[in-house]
Amino acid sequence: MTLQPPDARDDPGRLMRQATYASVSVAAVLIALKFAAWLATGSVAMLATLVDSMLDAAASLVNLFAVRQALTPADREHRFGHGKAEPLAGLIQSAFIAGSALFLFVEVARRLIDPHPVEKGVLALVVMGISVVMTLGLVSFQRYVVRKTASLAISADKLHYLGDMLANAAVAVALVLATQFGLHWADPVFGGVIAVYIVWSAWQIIRQSLNQLMDRELPDEDRKRIREIAQSHPEVKSVHDLRTRASGRDIFIQLHIELDRGATLARAHEVSDAVEARLREAFPAAEVIIHQDPEGLDEPRQTFPVG
Repeated sequence: MTLQPPDARDDPGRLMRQATYASVSVAAVLIALKFAAWLATGSVAMLATLVDSMLDAAASLVNLFAVRQALTPADREHRFGHGKAEPLAGLIQSAFIAGSALFLFVEVARRLIDPHPVEKGVLALVVMGISVVMTLGLVSFQRYVVRKTASLAISADKLHYLGDMLANAAVAVALVLATQFGLHWADPVFGGVIAVYIVWSAWQIIRQSLNQLMDRELPDEDRKRIREIAQSHPEVKSVHDLRTRASGRDIFIQLHIELDRGATLARAHEVSDAVEARLREAFPAAEVIIHQDPEGLDEPRQTFPVG
């Protein structure tokens, strides 16, 4: 029986690069379409989604370079790799997004005070339809890449384009209300709703980025799973001083395991290797460091209310 080589299409680095190229390409096409539609219609909601796409393009370019940096192997000066490039890119993206939201709020206020009719609504609706279809395809691909790689940068980019897709749908509704029913206030109101969503998206990205930059522990369910895996080995008596963190798509796990006091150094090493192998199987991108202690050793330990 011949072993088959792993499918290159599932290589995490390759998938992440493809996702960045796809997002930049889609953003460029959407910017061109929406800019032409905004010039033709004068719609504030169209302007809102145009600005959002322009910011998505800028963020996607940042992601492209950040992903390339994050995928650079560890070197002498960066022994833990370059994964922190991803959350740094997330913070840059959120700054772009917050600035665009401020601009949109100002434009929305201006149009509410002095409303203007939306022109050439059919053209705008066609553009929105194309935008929704293209963005849906991109978001679906990004979701697949995130599932395969757990990349924060691609996840943040996906959040951008998911917001863009919802914004496009909202703009289409606003255009119908404004052009078919004469509800001109719907255009700036929907533009304002989009701006609020943009602010919310920016906050989600900031929170995730700061969690990684500040070395926040993995979620409680992951930590519980790590403990269960370590303690599932019949020779592991207890687990303590578990520490975890994430850097881009890389995960770092440190823990102490207690073994029988009579175990030889060689046997303790074998048990530790077995536990490490099980943890790597459950968390493929993890770097695992295990310290072996004799059972019942009295030593200072870090204790926290949770975990």
